[in-house]
Amino acid sequence: MTEAADRLGPLLRHATRRLRAAGSATPEFDARLLVAECAGLPLGEVHSASDMIVMSGAAACLESRLTRRLAGEPVHRILGRRAFYEQEFELSPETLEPRPDTEILVDEARKAMSAIIDRRGDCRFADIGTGSGVIAVSLLALFPQARALAIDISAGALATACRNAEAAGVADRMLPVLSNYLAAAGGPLDLVLSNPPYIRSGDIPSLTVEVREHDPLVALDGGPDGLDAYRAIAAGLGAVLRPDGRVIVEIGIGQEDEVTAIFASQGLRLEVSTRDFSGVVRVLGFGRAEKPQSEREGIAL
Repeated sequence: MTEAADRLGPLLRHATRRLRAAGSATPEFDARLLVAECAGLPLGEVHSASDMIVMSGAAACLESRLTRRLAGEPVHRILGRRAFYEQEFELSPETLEPRPDTEILVDEARKAMSAIIDRRGDCRFADIGTGSGVIAVSLLALFPQARALAIDISAGALATACRNAEAAGVADRMLPVLSNYLAAAGGPLDLVLSNPPYIRSGDIPSLTVEVREHDPLVALDGGPDGLDAYRAIAAGLGAVLRPDGRVIVEIGIGQEDEVTAIFASQGLRLEVSTRDFSGVVRVLGFGRAEKPQSEREGIAL
């Protein structure tokens, strides 16, 4: 570095240059996040504080985190948290890092939950494969009338989800359940939600290093055809889902027809198909193929 390293501006420029030279897709943003963390500043104040003399050790802190980022560790893994929907969530090695695509699932679940609460006064739902709890906690924070089963096969993931629920003030309405899909879930449920593992086993080695080496394999690997989780979820619905209940799931690229067929085999019809920011069908919503009598007769639910 040719500029003084005791001011924030030179640190930010140094980090950006290093990341850009290494081929980072978002060097400016990653640099701002890391500099803000090491300098103890809110992200929005980084640029306006370029002349600020940073605390002792900030440069060493930044170099340490840059080394990790340049080795392929995602920036939010380095920070240990990520913003999602209207909350910020702690991450852990046992949890998938949440992506913006999953916010589309929360948007669709929000619409369904609002209608259920208008009709019933409350909503009991399950978040299968809850991970850090982003889906369950986001919805519980939006709807005080809702209660959630946060289901995961990882005790570590459930512990992370519980900490995030506590931080959001919704822990009293979220029950952590250590279970394989719906095996230990009690009904009746108004809504079943999931962002399950949907990547084909054979495609795992071709994933980016950020995903392949830092997201838990169990949250990625959907079996030989990527559809194992959908089969397991669909098979368990009969025992827990209300007759007028809904199911909303995130899917992988090009899986809409196969996932629709899986749920159709359990008597569920496709009601919602939502695309992500790239135009790819990413979220599917299902309801019972046979509607309740009141709905068939045109009675408002």
